[in-house]
Amino acid sequence: MPSFEPGYIESQPITQNLLRTIRLIGEYKGKQELFKQQSPQILETLQQTAIIQSTESSNRIEGVEAPIKRIKALIEQKTTPQNRSEQEIAGYRDVLNTIHANCMTMPFTTGLVLQMHRDLYQFLPGSGGHWKKTDNNITEIKPDGTISVRFETVRAFVTPDSMTQLHERFNTLWEEDEVERLLLIPTYVLDFLCVHPFRDGNGRISRLLSLLLLYQAGYEVGRYISLEKIVERTKESYYDSLKQSSSLWHEGEHTLIPWWEYFLGVVLSAYREFEQRVGTLTLSRGSKRDIVFDVVARLPNQFQYADVERACPGVSRPTINRALAEMRDSGMIRCIKPGRDAIWEKHDH
Repeated sequence: MPSFEPGYIESQPITQNLLRTIRLIGEYKGKQELFKQQSPQILETLQQTAIIQSTESSNRIEGVEAPIKRIKALIEQKTTPQNRSEQEIAGYRDVLNTIHANCMTMPFTTGLVLQMHRDLYQFLPGSGGHWKKTDNNITEIKPDGTISVRFETVRAFVTPDSMTQLHERFNTLWEEDEVERLLLIPTYVLDFLCVHPFRDGNGRISRLLSLLLLYQAGYEVGRYISLEKIVERTKESYYDSLKQSSSLWHEGEHTLIPWWEYFLGVVLSAYREFEQRVGTLTLSRGSKRDIVFDVVARLPNQFQYADVERACPGVSRPTINRALAEMRDSGMIRCIKPGRDAIWEKHDH
């Protein structure tokens, strides 16, 4: 595997931005246990929200969609999947739950990757758990309607050997623990995506594997804040950094830096959000009001009360209502549809 050729990772010119990001993530990891001790109740809320958002976002990136009510019902196992999209969403839910429950006892083998893919497609018999049997280049549709190859993935007939080699080299470096694991993980993900070992589901499996490896390295933020939602929010940068880092990959002349910076930027962003969410527990009422103000500032121009409530676990309804009333009275927002499902609109200054 090009990225795991001896000395290749070590030869990458580390940027100051990357060093700073690794340092900050390390600091957050140090505070992780403190965050987790804050309140079991809020952590439970965050975890449930993260599972829903991760399942929704990771599938939606790949064009697999369902109404949010159906996704919630599927995640809570209150219903059974009714169509292909819901079958894939239910499969993602199960793999995510497996990772959350068993991450520290899941040996990182090619067998595990095949098992995760099988479980992703468990509601679609025969679709999962096999390496690709035909080549599957990554293509894009140009504005004039023509299809061009964006990246030539590894050929189907060498895929099993490529995956075996990738895992052997990755696990050797992981065990030796001489290369920063925060760099090893995105490097594995990049090579996995360049191999593109499955006919379908490569993107989703890569995000699930990212989560698993981060957990195994001790970075648990994805349990409480959806990394997949951050990826969806920054989808353009996601594809752009992948494109930059996969250029000349086959020749072993690619640069890992753009993808490293993007991947670790997502992790750092999640930790910042995690701190902000759990921080609301120990803050005074005035500070909780500031949290609501901050959340509203980051919401779309039009938003619903439920959007604010979802983004402010740990802040009571009366506090949210007071903050919204204060913002309305100061002309920052206005209510354009009153009632239970009130819709608010931000005032353009």
